[in-house]
Amino acid sequence: MYRNEHEVGSSILSFLDSKNNTSSLRREDVFFTSKLASNSSYATARKSIKQSVKQSGLGYIDLFLLHSPYGGRQARLDSWKAVEDAIDEGDVKTGGVSNFGVKHPRIKPAVNQIEVHPFNTRTEITSFCRQYDIIVQAYAPLARALRMTHPVITSLSDKYSCSPAQLMIRWSLQHGLVPLPKSRTKSRIIANGEVSGFDIGPEDMNRMDQLDEYLVTDWDPVDTD
Repeated sequence: MYRNEHEVGSSILSFLDSKNNTSSLRREDVFFTSKLASNSSYATARKSIKQSVKQSGLGYIDLFLLHSPYGGRQARLDSWKAVEDAIDEGDVKTGGVSNFGVKHPRIKPAVNQIEVHPFNTRTEITSFCRQYDIIVQAYAPLARALRMTHPVITSLSDKYSCSPAQLMIRWSLQHGLVPLPKSRTKSRIIANGEVSGFDIGPEDMNRMDQLDEYLVTDWDPVDTD
């Protein structure tokens, strides 16, 4: 999907084999995710999955996602069948989707990866996923830093003695989401994981919920046919 499976897989294997692996981690301790770039025929999707596994060099993929609902109903179903068969054959451990809306499921993915943050809460989709035990992975949980200086965010960050990013990640966790924050800075990556030392109170969670403005920071295929 992102044309980096070989590089990521090689880096993982290199680390596991190195003296820096002080915790004696093994392949099964690392969770590797990849995606199908576009939905098409069963054969094309199955070939793409096999190529992803081969490129990564990791032996299998922990989570494989259909990247979007684009392509139409039949292409989604055929591509999903390819994921199911990849699971049966051991190439993939778990199957999921990304950017799917309420109108799309005719399948039962383990995961739906969508953009969710206080400025785009996507309540309809997250409620649907919760009803059917589908885990929601929230990408862009920091709204790509577009609202870090919003007065509500800054005031609550001060109140809870945390950064705006930590506040938004904590909001995701308290809503039962799996946030996927990104950063190139080591200190921020570490800080993004240090969010267990506080809870946002119910009134403040509600204040953050009310920030919803349907802010889309990337693309938005959740309503496509």
